[in-house]
Amino acid sequence: MFPVHPTSPPITVSVVSHGHDAWLPPLLQDLASVSSGLLCRVVVTHNLPASPLAAGGLPFEVIEIHNPRPLGFGANHNQAFAHVASPFFCVLNPDMRLTDPALWPQLLAAASLPGAGAVTATLLNADGTVQDNQRALVTPWALFRRRVLRRPERGTDWYSAALLLMPSSAYRAVGGFDERFHMYCEDVDLCLRLQLAGLRLTRVPGTAQHHAQRDSLRRWHALGWHVHSLLRLWCSVAFWRYRLQQRVLRGQR
Repeated sequence: MFPVHPTSPPITVSVVSHGHDAWLPPLLQDLASVSSGLLCRVVVTHNLPASPLAAGGLPFEVIEIHNPRPLGFGANHNQAFAHVASPFFCVLNPDMRLTDPALWPQLLAAASLPGAGAVTATLLNADGTVQDNQRALVTPWALFRRRVLRRPERGTDWYSAALLLMPSSAYRAVGGFDERFHMYCEDVDLCLRLQLAGLRLTRVPGTAQHHAQRDSLRRWHALGWHVHSLLRLWCSVAFWRYRLQQRVLRGQR
């Protein structure tokens, strides 16, 4: 763990680049411009070969990790968490533009409340429409309702990990991401485990623009990872414990 002075800003951000070299400089500049002095460190993991960043003059420390071989989404962020000594940890996609000055103060305020587990923002598409980064529990029926029947989500059980701010203590308590999910559903699993630990999910009105790639809709190997992760999720203890918990809670209403 790398030491952070007790009076340092409270947030460490983890960004994993899969060849997103062109996105990283403007993202770092956005973070410098609108983070309101709340970031102490940004850990950039290059999951594919890349040149070092020119990261001088930024109001936070930048640590770069160059993987000798590609790792999965969760494994990369867990690896970055070893560099966290701050009270809050943020998982952030590289394909983001952050221009809302209200975003980071809102995220931190929500994450600082007792019982906070994970906090996200209102994510926007490039055309300004709101993304569906908060969804109901992923089940075969829920997928059918969403993809085939085009029905709206029934409640919110998880947030996309494109942007998640968490108390470091909460992330540590649940063991971070489950690295058995190579790609996809690791955010579902994490959110379920946070809630099973009695912690709360919150979305703030602050906005960020997310240029989502939706690779599983275009590339066969990504679709394979998606299907594999869904099957792993549906066989997991957390999935069935959470379903049982929700049934009990509905029965008490």
